[in-house]
Amino acid sequence: MRAISCTAPEQLALIEIDRPELQPGWVRVAIRHIGICGTDYHIFEGNFPYFEYPRVIGHELSGTVIDPNGEAFAAGDPVVINPYLNCGHCPACREGRANCCETLKVIGVHAPGGMAEEIVMPAGNLYRADGLSLRDAAMVEFLAIGAHAIRRTAELKPGSRALVVGSGPIGLGVAFFARIAGADVTVIDAAPDKIAATRALGFATFSPAELEGSAFTKIKSTGFDAVFDSTGSIRAMNASLFHARNGGSYTLVGVIKGDLVFPDAEVHRRELTIRASRNAIRADFEHVMESIREGKVPTDKLATHATTMDRVPQDMPIWAHDRTGVIKAIVTV
Repeated sequence: MRAISCTAPEQLALIEIDRPELQPGWVRVAIRHIGICGTDYHIFEGNFPYFEYPRVIGHELSGTVIDPNGEAFAAGDPVVINPYLNCGHCPACREGRANCCETLKVIGVHAPGGMAEEIVMPAGNLYRADGLSLRDAAMVEFLAIGAHAIRRTAELKPGSRALVVGSGPIGLGVAFFARIAGADVTVIDAAPDKIAATRALGFATFSPAELEGSAFTKIKSTGFDAVFDSTGSIRAMNASLFHARNGGSYTLVGVIKGDLVFPDAEVHRRELTIRASRNAIRADFEHVMESIREGKVPTDKLATHATTMDRVPQDMPIWAHDRTGVIKAIVTV
């Protein structure tokens, strides 16, 4: 069967691989759509840690069941695929937090991925996508990361003021689900195209140069109740907590190698709650799917680019080197 492999930095190939073998408790799925993630671009560019080349990439996936293998599915069922493989027995897994399993592996990153014609996955990693288009189903995973960050922020209540720093796909997911939770949402980003796109989605959005302007100052007032950093920039991550009010919270959604440096006196003076948010769990996937069904997430505006398996080796490098205007590119199999 066909698959897309990142064979080395800056090199993608459409290859032939063997069909994966089924094992007890796993289900065979025909992949229908794949979202290209920022991680995929970083892998292609050669700056993602702990990645071993060559590897089939892709982890934002939708498909239809081919072989239920005795599990609670029927052939043809549309599914969203949770790409996180967990051990099931570490303390985090036993607490229902498999998203931060001690030995977590993400397909397409730490294990062979889903940018292929078929995949086999544990039955527990498949969620029925009834009522969703398969294109929209391929966007559930990245949105679930934002939904998870919001669900973990118990202090975010209707009427709360939330600030999202960074409006890439993950930041937009955070912004949408903060708004769905009833918060008043403000966004900061440095890229002009992202600022324009985020404003078009209905969010008050500012560039760093505008932060001292009267409009932002009026919104900020004494600080935001909850601040979410989704930039993947150490400079921004170190600075974002200064937007949180006394008694507020600061959630790190973006991930990057590097050291966070917070002034202890400021953290104590504000009595901040600082947390990390990693991946998502089933409840987040379900929340995203229901929100899409209810029309609360404008998926047509998020799916800005499209390609096919045959064209991925030509199209993905273009978007990796210039992501202007790209929110989410979707591959059709």
